[in-house]
Formats: sequence, structure tokens, C-alpha cells
Amino acid sequence: MKVINLSEQNSVLNQYLREIRDVNIQNDSLRFRRNIERIGQVMAIEVSKTLNYEPTEVQTPLAKATVNTIADPIVLATILRAGLPMYQGFLNVFDHAENAFLSAYRRVGRNVHGEDQLEIVAEYLAAPSLEDKTLIIADPMLATGMSMEVGYLALLKHGKPRHTHFCCTIGTPQAIDYLREALHDAEDVTLWCAAIDPVLNEKKYIVPGLGDAGDLCFGTKL
Repeated sequence: MKVINLSEQNSVLNQYLREIRDVNIQNDSLRFRRNIERIGQVMAIEVSKTLNYEPTEVQTPLAKATVNTIADPIVLATILRAGLPMYQGFLNVFDHAENAFLSAYRRVGRNVHGEDQLEIVAEYLAAPSLEDKTLIIADPMLATGMSMEVGYLALLKHGKPRHTHFCCTIGTPQAIDYLREALHDAEDVTLWCAAIDPVLNEKKYIVPGLGDAGDLCFGTKL
């Protein structure tokens, strides 16, 4: 699995990252959603540079022109609800893509030793065929990697993609290690992060991170 950390190079992406982390700006949920969307758009442009292209002829008012256009069939997927603004950013760029949606949530249970154990539960799934297509999964927070793994494995029920791009705003080294092991370091998967933060706290939240992305986008849930 190839890992690309976009924060290793300076771009306007850093401005959007700064604002979504800032507790004073986070009070504006509209701006928070918009910045997550803009991060998705910037990342989509970066992903587009890795795709396959073919020449396409188009008729202008004066003559014919040839333009290299994306040849790969693309499916955009997201995990409800926090992934929706980032997904919209990708859709703004890949506006001809097919789409897939799934739900997943954290559930804390007990293992055989009576210790707390985090489980990711996936329920709703709607997706087209993924066979031999390029799959892009947008989910802003890659804390443990478990949600991304569960979502990816659920989507594979609809076919084997030619290549898969995991796209997140903030990831962790722990999640990267987890996905590499869970997916056997698959060569047909690329992980894109706008930033990689060093620590997970005891509640499995990213530190420094930004808090709960879903709540900041759409309000606190019960």
C-alpha cells in the first residue's frame, strides 16, 4: 500500500487544514464543511494525476481539438455521515463518476477478558459494480483504520476494483500500520492523507486532530 502525505509539500491545502483544526473557526459548521469539501477537491486533483488518460477529439466552433481525458471508470464512495462533505469535494472534480454509500459506526463491547473492545459495525450499502474500476473512498478521519477496512471489504462484495484510493483528511501511523497488515500491503491500494498526526488517545481520537468531524459538520449526536 502506497502512502502519500500531502502535508509534506506546501499548498493552499495547509490553509484549509489550519482552519478545520482551529477551535475558534470550528464554531462555524458551514465553514468547517466547506473547508473539508475544499480539501476533497484539492486531493481529487492530486489523485487525478495518477489515473490513465486517452486522447479525445472534440469539435470547437472553429476546428477539431484533441484533449487527453480520463479513461478510467471511477466510483466515488463515502462512509456516512462524516464523509459527505469530503465526498462532495471529490464529486465536484469527478462529476461523471458513479457513486457508492455505506454506513458504519463505532460500538464498544467487551472481549473475553472483560476489557473494552472497539468494533466497527457496517449496515447500509448501496454501490454499482466495482469490477475493474477505480474506487475512491473518501472519509475524513483515519484514526484506527478499522472503518476504512470494514467499508472497503463491504464494497468488495460488488466486484474487485482495478485500483483503490483511500482518501482522508487526517490519518495516524497506527491506522497506516493496521491497514498495511489487514490488506497484506496490497499493491493495488493507495492511501492519501492531507496530514498524518502522531497519537491516538484512550478514546481512539486523533491528537492533535480536530475533534469529531461528523459532529463539527452536522451537529452533536445523541
